[in-house]
Amino acid sequence: MEAIDSVVDPLRDFAKDSVRLVKRCHKPDRKEFTKVAFRTAIGFVVMGFVGFFVKLIFIPINNIIVGSS
Repeated sequence: MEAIDSVVDPLRDFAKDSVRLVKRCHKPDRKEFTKVAFRTAIGFVVMGFVGFFVKLIFIPINNIIVGSS
């Protein structure tokens, strides 16, 4: 019985915490949604530029190391 309780108790706690989280969640209003969407878009653009500039910097370095045969 102890082995079953050691498996069931964490699952029961997880289910209880999950229900509490879902009850606290709410649908964002238009202002909150636009704010989150705008910040997410800015993050995508920044990460795109970082990736582009890293690629731009490492292409000549790779050509120097490998050599243009």
